[in-house]
Amino acid sequence: MKPIVDGIEQEYNGRLLVIRLNIQEQVGRELAPVFGFEYTPTFIFFDAQGNELWRSVGSLDPDKLRQSLE
Repeated sequence: MKPIVDGIEQEYNGRLLVIRLNIQEQVGRELAPVFGFEYTPTFIFFDAQGNELWRSVGSLDPDKLRQSLE
């Protein structure tokens, strides 16, 4: 997954903010219940206003992400 996410982050540099949380670290454990994620990896896509548009658990479909950015 990391190479896919890294590639998307580079492709959309300046248009997409990628935030990576490790649920083994304190900040990840604190935010897990806030955003309702229990499994890794979990990808959550928010619009510019902070509204969740969709989430994916286990895998990320780069095409779905690209469609969401258009």
